[in-house]
Amino acid sequence: RAARKRGQKVYLESCPQYLTLTEERYRLPEFEGAKYVCAPPLRARRDVDALWEALAGDEIDTIGTDHCSFRFHPTKFLGKDDFSAIPGGIPGVEHRPCLMYTFGVKAGRITLLQMMQALCERPAKLFGLFPQKGTLAVGSDADLVLFDPDIPWRIQAARQYQNVDYTPYEGMEMAGRTDTVLLSGQVAVS
Repeated sequence: RAARKRGQKVYLESCPQYLTLTEERYRLPEFEGAKYVCAPPLRARRDVDALWEALAGDEIDTIGTDHCSFRFHPTKFLGKDDFSAIPGGIPGVEHRPCLMYTFGVKAGRITLLQMMQALCERPAKLFGLFPQKGTLAVGSDADLVLFDPDIPWRIQAARQYQNVDYTPYEGMEMAGRTDTVLLSGQVAVS
């Protein structure tokens, strides 16, 4: 905020884990807390709330994911006896849209338009891909995600597509789900 007030160009990205998970995950029994080791680390609920406020105020430009598809067994277990050896990063690209919809749009924290802008339009603009990508327009690539907001479901590692043996969002109830993905106008996932 201070940099922008001084006229500096600043682009902000956050990830779903910083909008949905808190530092309490590090206190789970056994070695379960290792599943949540990421950088920066998860923070307190007040920080999560502050990020939602910033996203709602269009201060956060994009919601990405630092998707790290490390398997819990054996990769995260490299740090079983030495915390500093736990690979940092968590899987999350598959669940990003439904997390943003459920905890953002459905919860009334952001609008559907703000979700689309943070996930699609602004990343395309920042990477110089707009209007080829990031918009629905004649001449654009027709890369589309058809999202059904009325499909309730629960995130489970055993049912995910990403090839990871866990998900940091295990058991979370979602309010919507991707139905179809089109790449260049052709159905890629149905």
